[in-house]
Amino acid sequence: MWLLFALAAQTDEPRQSSEADADAMRRMAAGDGGALAELYDRHGRAMFSLAVRILRDEGDAEEIVQDVFAQAWRQASRYDTTRGVVVAWLLMMTRSRAIDRLRARRGQPPLDSDHPSALRDAADAAPPVDLALLTADDISRVRAALDALPDAQRMAIELAFQEGLTHTEVAERLDQPLGTIKTRIRVGLLRLRAALPSPGHTPDTPEGHA
Repeated sequence: MWLLFALAAQTDEPRQSSEADADAMRRMAAGDGGALAELYDRHGRAMFSLAVRILRDEGDAEEIVQDVFAQAWRQASRYDTTRGVVVAWLLMMTRSRAIDRLRARRGQPPLDSDHPSALRDAADAAPPVDLALLTADDISRVRAALDALPDAQRMAIELAFQEGLTHTEVAERLDQPLGTIKTRIRVGLLRLRAALPSPGHTPDTPEGHA
């Protein structure tokens, strides 16, 4: 599920942005409010767009973005900028908070306390790479891999990981058999995993389209 957050970042110069973000986090840790404003200017739109996509409510999305930046400010001194791109961390928090709020609307528990489900199964098929460890080059590769997926696979993955739907809910939304949706998500995730192989391991790229 980690990769969709990173893909939501729309930066023209990912490497330069990543370095500027790391500098901003160091300045925030020193109490520089201007650095927080810089992060907002660079990534606030992507975070808001992700939250709106999940919640379908601009007011709630604005609150989520504000909460995430407040958390970033509080945790700036503890953030290890050598671990990866800051925008991935911001988007991860945005998605987590937005999906928890969406599930609260439905009377469901937060994802962290939920029981294993089809959504959790789909996450297990993703690469064992922590979102915070993604580099700017990693994000570019996975974004390109996502764009190259067949529409049916990309749509199923986006519904599952950007909107927090279970496999069953994705099948209902797309009016497709559950087995077909599971296959589309699994094959699509394997293709994306090929863009970020684990150290010492090169996964096979699945053949054919589901």
